[in-house]
Amino acid sequence: MEKLIQPFLALRPHPQLAESVIAPPYDVLNDSEARVMVQNKPNSFLHISKPQVDLSDSIDPYSEVVYQKGKDNFEKLKSGGVLVRDTVPCFYIYRIERDGHQQTGVSCVASVEAYDSNIIKKHELTRPQKEDDRVKQISSLKAQTGPVLLVHKKSSEIKETISLLSNSPPDYRVVSNDGNVHSLWVINNPSYIDQIASNFNNLDQLYIADGHHRSAAASRVAKFMKNNKSAQFFLSVIFPEDELQILPYNRLIKSLNGLSPQELLNHIGKSFNVSVSQKQFQPENKQQFGMYLEGKWYKLSFKKNITNNNPVSSLDVSILHDEIIKPLLGIIDPRIDPSIDFVGGVRGLKELSDKVDSGKMQLAFSLFSTHVKELMLVADSNKIMPPKSTWFEPKLVDGLISHMLD
Repeated sequence: MEKLIQPFLALRPHPQLAESVIAPPYDVLNDSEARVMVQNKPNSFLHISKPQVDLSDSIDPYSEVVYQKGKDNFEKLKSGGVLVRDTVPCFYIYRIERDGHQQTGVSCVASVEAYDSNIIKKHELTRPQKEDDRVKQISSLKAQTGPVLLVHKKSSEIKETISLLSNSPPDYRVVSNDGNVHSLWVINNPSYIDQIASNFNNLDQLYIADGHHRSAAASRVAKFMKNNKSAQFFLSVIFPEDELQILPYNRLIKSLNGLSPQELLNHIGKSFNVSVSQKQFQPENKQQFGMYLEGKWYKLSFKKNITNNNPVSSLDVSILHDEIIKPLLGIIDPRIDPSIDFVGGVRGLKELSDKVDSGKMQLAFSLFSTHVKELMLVADSNKIMPPKSTWFEPKLVDGLISHMLD
């Protein structure tokens, strides 16, 4: 393998139209939310990433007509000059700002061979239906439109290069629907391109933070488009480990599995110190958990000392599952059990209490955020994290930058 990453000929919006094009990632909105968001927005990238918004409410989102509609919408934006292709390979400095937080990385294409060889490391299993959907979308568009979020270990050389190249007004500065600011610098100077490529290609590994289905789909597409050089790389944005922000991924439970609330509390008390909290409880340390039950918030503090060196079993999401969710609430596989739901920390704790108070759920848990170093340790150990362990915020947007397979 010669290259971990390389520059590419991006497809991106005409700068004056960029804010009308960018859209949330396809998998953070349901179809109803997407239909509302595209109203009076003919350039929205949701017409490409979720093309069912332009079809009947009853349409199967995985039917061929949906992928064809996405292709038609994509071609329309390209032929109308809304999306424009670069003429020389470039790197792109990508910065996101949200509520005082700022993270700056590099958009590029990353090697499928490095992914297949586990030099670009994984930490999550994929679901076949979701992976198949991304394969069909990429194949239909002949493009990768959703960037994979990658992370690299801290590097002073990379940091200095990015600081230098982002010390000028950006080529794009757009505000997404959630109020986050996305800035992009187009880097087409050959000497800077060589410098960025050298910095990253000297790294020992990269890590997938978010986008396991997109990267897995890109790997599959690369195999049946093996003579297509562009298809041997996948669209990525790489951020340093010390700038990524991970929020908790909280849990909602539909049933107490035949236990009364007091019985549940008694069982939990065998492994946790349990106390009533006078307000919403957001854990401030590892091995702390919040629990909302019958209109009350509780603070749970894990009693046991974890003595093994298993990077998965020591995660807070694993402790909660192994000590409460599986043995007491009877949920064996949270990937497929309809009795559990997940709420990203960006939605706040009120989302949890509201769902329980409404009667739709009986129980909620708030967690402490997984740290990016824990993610990297799991990946370095060739292990898999439990489902819904991390919620990355802010999110990359779709439509700002795409990778054509030609």
